[in-house]
Amino acid sequence: MPKKGGKHAEVGKEMQAQCKRAKVEAGCPPSIMSFENPDSLFRSLISPIKQEVFFREYWEQKPLLVQRNDPLLAAYYQSLFQVSDLKELCRQGLYYGRDINVCRCVNGKKEVLNNDGKVNYVQLKKDFDQKKATIQFHQPQRFKEELWKIQEKLECYFGSLVGSNIYITPQGSQGLPPHYDDVEVFILQLEGEKHWRLYKPTVHLAREYNVESEDRIGNPTHEFILKPGDLLYFPRGTIHQADTPLGISYSTHVTISTYQNNSWGDFLLDAIPGLVFDTAKEDVVLRTSIPRRLLMQVDVADSKKKLSSLLRRLADRLENTGELRSSDMKKDFIMNRLPPCLGCDSDSLTPGGKLPKIDSKIRLQFRDHTVVAVEPEQENSVSIMKLPLYAWGGSARWGMRGLRETHMMGKEDDTMSEEGTLQQTHGLRFPLSYLDALKQIWSGSTVNVKELNLSSDEEKENLALSLWTECLIEVI
Repeated sequence: MPKKGGKHAEVGKEMQAQCKRAKVEAGCPPSIMSFENPDSLFRSLISPIKQEVFFREYWEQKPLLVQRNDPLLAAYYQSLFQVSDLKELCRQGLYYGRDINVCRCVNGKKEVLNNDGKVNYVQLKKDFDQKKATIQFHQPQRFKEELWKIQEKLECYFGSLVGSNIYITPQGSQGLPPHYDDVEVFILQLEGEKHWRLYKPTVHLAREYNVESEDRIGNPTHEFILKPGDLLYFPRGTIHQADTPLGISYSTHVTISTYQNNSWGDFLLDAIPGLVFDTAKEDVVLRTSIPRRLLMQVDVADSKKKLSSLLRRLADRLENTGELRSSDMKKDFIMNRLPPCLGCDSDSLTPGGKLPKIDSKIRLQFRDHTVVAVEPEQENSVSIMKLPLYAWGGSARWGMRGLRETHMMGKEDDTMSEEGTLQQTHGLRFPLSYLDALKQIWSGSTVNVKELNLSSDEEKENLALSLWTECLIEVI
C-alpha cells in the first residue's frame, strides 16, 4: 500500500498502532503473514512453497498440501475465525440462507436444515450438537478484519474477486457430498482436524459446481488430515469431500476462493463485442448484409466459411492495433471488490495533507485499487443496449469503490445504505479529453499538476482536486 502524506499519513499510522496495541491487549497473536504488499502476502500464504514453483507445478494442474506443524501459524489462523465468534455475530443479526447455511451429508446427498429469518444461536448450536449439522458461514470477511486484510490483498494479487466461506463441522460428520467447484480453492485449517479425500477431475477446470456420485469418482488420489496452520490448494474441477474424524470435537476451516468465470473464454466473450463494434466502424465488409433468410435456417454450414473469414479480419485488426478492451469483467471486478483495509477505522478515510495546486507534485495512492477505463457517453448507453459498458470512447471513468459489508453478496452496482438511500459505487467520471492526464497519474510515478496533458491550468487543478477529494492522490 503506498504511503500517505501529511496529517493523513500520521492519522493512518496512529490508527494502525492503536489496532496493534488493542490486539496485543486482547491476547491476539501477532500476524506472521506479510501484509507489506500483495506479492508478499501471497508468498507468506503458500510458504515454504515458492511462487514460481506454485504456478509452474500446481496452479490449475494439481493439489498442493502444506502441513506446517507451526504453533505460531496455527494460533494466527485461529484468530481469523473461531466457533466462539458465532455467538456474538448472531447477536448482530445473521440470516439463514443469506449468511448461514445449516446442512449435512446423508447417504451421499446434501440435506439443508435452515430455518426462516434470523439465526438463533441456541437453535444453531442445537442443530450442530444433536443433528451433527455443518455450519456454513458466507463471506466472513464482512465481519472479520484479518480476513478482510487477506482477501483484499489477494484481490490485488490475482486481479480477480476473492470470496470465502467458513465451515464448522462436528465430529463424526460430513457437511457436503463429493462435488467439484468452479473456483480455485485455498483452504486454511483454523480449529480441530478435517479428514480430506480428493479425486481425479471428471471435468478439468470446471465452469460450474456439480455433485458427483461415489460410484463415479473411483478411489481418492489424495487422502490426509488437515490440522491448524495447514494449507490446502486445489484447482477448479477437483472432486473433494471432507469429514471431521471421531474423537475431534469439531473442525473449523476457511475456504478462500478466486478465479470464478475468469478464463480466456470468459475474457473473449467479454471483449469480442467491443472489437467487432470498433472494426465494423472502419471495415465495410463487416457492414455488409448477412444472406437472406439466414436466421430462418437450421443448418448454416454454407455461412461458416464467411464467418471464418470475418474472424480472421478481426484477428488481423487486433494484431495491427494491439487493442483488446475488457468491459463487463473489468466493471464487475472494480465495482464489487473489497476496499483497502487501512486499520481499525478505515471506513472513515478522508482527504488529508495539503490541497493540490497548479505547482504541486502529486502521486497516485492505492494503485492496486484504481483503474482508468474508457466507456461510452452516458446518453449513448441506451442506443447500444446491452453491449459492454467500457468498450468505446465517450468518457473516462476513474474507480476506487467497494463496500465491505456487501462483498460477494450480490452483483448490484447500487447498494442500499443503513439510512435507506442508494449509494453509487461508480467512482468519478471525466470527459474523454482527460484520459491522457489520468494515464499520467495512473502510471504510478510523481507528476507535476502543471504538466498534466490538459488544455488549461483550471482543468489540471480541478482534476487533481477531484482525485484528492476521493483520497486517490497525495501531494508530496
